[in-house]
Amino acid sequence: MTAAQQQDQQLQRRLQQDSIQLAGKTVYINPFLYWRRFDSNTDRWLREPGQLNEDQIQQNRGRFYPELEWALLDPSDQEIKDGAVEMFLKSLELIGTFHPELTSGQLLEVERKMAITKKRSFERWVEKSYRRRVRLQSREKRRFARDRFWRGWSEWIALETTHHALVPIVAIVVLSGVIGWSLGSSRSACPTLVLPSEQTGLR
Repeated sequence: MTAAQQQDQQLQRRLQQDSIQLAGKTVYINPFLYWRRFDSNTDRWLREPGQLNEDQIQQNRGRFYPELEWALLDPSDQEIKDGAVEMFLKSLELIGTFHPELTSGQLLEVERKMAITKKRSFERWVEKSYRRRVRLQSREKRRFARDRFWRGWSEWIALETTHHALVPIVAIVVLSGVIGWSLGSSRSACPTLVLPSEQTGLR
């Protein structure tokens, strides 16, 4: 089997996982395959966790994760799986919007296949989204701290009391420099006395 044939098989398998045949029509269950039909607001709504309220997510936990005891999950796992529940709800809403002809029974088939094939991929997507959000927040905090530091310095330097305090300090620094330069110049101006070898006792 050639590399092209292997790639074609992999693509076919992915399409089978990302779609379902209903009444002779292909319906994508991967929400990102509808991206060409998104506007920017819909794209952001889909990609960013936390767009749906917590009550709606909690009410649908058992719908997509009937096997889990949520009280036994640690907070990080619970957050990721809540994000996956949100992705399920968003995806079903998008599919219903782009395929208004689907019946309730067909939408239930979509939901069942989605729960089987997309659960882990949704969890990975949510996990990446949270990591990306943490990085952005950390970057913003560093930038804010840096801006606040420089703003504090500029405000401090602009104060009149600061000017009064800096004048004698600058004067002392300048005076010290002048004195040091003067001493260095006077030393270099004095010739060094070199004794003849007879007086040093060296032959």
